[in-house]
Amino acid sequence: MADKGLYLGEFEEIVLLTVMRLRTNAYGVSIRQEVELVAGRPTSIGAIYATLNRLEEKGMVSSWQGEKTEERGGRAKRYFQIEGVGLHALNEANRVRSALGAGLNLGQPMRGVL
Repeated sequence: MADKGLYLGEFEEIVLLTVMRLRTNAYGVSIRQEVELVAGRPTSIGAIYATLNRLEEKGMVSSWQGEKTEERGGRAKRYFQIEGVGLHALNEANRVRSALGAGLNLGQPMRGVL
């Protein structure tokens, strides 16, 4: 049975994968842009940060403040990186999805379901 602490909602999974994808350039705006570009999922910066905060509370990501920059009006970017718990949660989500999808022909509509 899967550990409930490792459960990821769909958007949490998307954000975690995006943090991994962006590596050292994972901060709020870049994460939002990548989610919209790759996942085709328009989202607000508020939804990104709410999800990142939740993932940080679960220990799946950690964050740190970058240097203050002139172009940001003296504000620093908050960068994120995935932690071992987050990687484990992604692997578990992938394992469950693979097990449930094994043998299914997802390209064909199901007949006689009702």
